[in-house]
Parts: sequence; C-alpha cells; structure tokens
Amino acid sequence: MFSATLSKEIRPVCKKFMQDPREIYVDDEAKLTLHGLQQYYVTLPEAGKNRKLSDILDSLEFNQVVIFVKSVQRAKLLNKLLNSCNFSSTCIHSGMTQQERIETYKQFKDFTKRIMVATDIFGRGIDVERVNIVINYDISDGADPYLHRVGRAGRFGTKGLAITFVSTDEDKKVLESVQERFEVNITELPAEIDPKTYMTS
Repeated sequence: MFSATLSKEIRPVCKKFMQDPREIYVDDEAKLTLHGLQQYYVTLPEAGKNRKLSDILDSLEFNQVVIFVKSVQRAKLLNKLLNSCNFSSTCIHSGMTQQERIETYKQFKDFTKRIMVATDIFGRGIDVERVNIVINYDISDGADPYLHRVGRAGRFGTKGLAITFVSTDEDKKVLESVQERFEVNITELPAEIDPKTYMTS
C-alpha cells in the first residue's frame, strides 16, 4: 500500500502508538488484478479489426464493454461505426470538454449505454461496476497502461475478460512485456468461451 520510503517512516510511529501492531504483506496488486481475469489475444491484420470486433460483440455475453483505442480520431470513428451497426455505444476521449466527459461517463455508469469506446483517458481511476469485458482494439504503449486498461473489468470482486488485438511486431513485443512483467500467460482467443468464466451470476 505504501512506498518503501513511506513504510520506513510509518513503521516506527505505528509501533509507538499501537498495541501489538502487526504487519501484513500483500502480493503485488497488479499481479492479483491480472490473475483474476481471463486474458486472450487475437492476431489479425489492421484491416480485420472491425469485423473481428463485431463478431466478438455478437457472440459474447456481456454486461458492459470498454474498447480501448490509441487516438481521439479512432475513438470517434469506431463509435460511429458501432452505432451504425446498432450497438449501444458511446465514446470518451481527450478531445471532449470536461462536462461532456462527465455526462458521457454518467450515461455509461447508469447503464444507458453498454459499450464505451475510449482512449487511455478512461484507463485509470474510473470504476464502473458492470464492466466485465475490456477489448484492446489498439494495444497499449506498455505494460502499465495495459494493467490500467484491463483493470476496468472484473473489479468489485467480479469476474472479467480481456481481449487484445495484435497486428504488428510492436504489438507482440508489448504483449510479451505484459506477460513477463506481471507473470501471466495470455493465450490465443478460443473459438468459444464459457460465460461462467467471466460473467458473475
């Protein structure tokens, strides 16, 4: 919970004022978060992303989904495409005013929209209880942003599913760094996934 430096400062104070203080060491939170998720990747060309995304949204059961992209423009375009295909989608990105972002977030949190297309602005510090699937349409820049993104799913003690699209050699390197850093094994997306593994009953 605390940095090493802060822990050294707090420990003597606690021992001085507490009766029988005990220290509890918790495993790395990142590893705990990722090990609680079903995680898969899909290798495909850039041009195949829209079709695959549509197939996934059609075939998987979900409460709410967050789809991460790498730019404002891509967020706008993908959201427009999803709406044209009758998916209940909205988007959030840094090109919006603070008020627009708040209203969009509220819409999503209130379950008015079930799909959120987002840039990394939505990847940190925002919790929506019903989100149980995260899709990295564009992979993150590194291991830490990946953690913050997929951490949107499976929070509040629920189950979750993360799917990452891999289109380039650079994408593969990022995925390898995630697996190495957090000691997780991310496997290829199977033809079928049992909803019980990521849907909370």
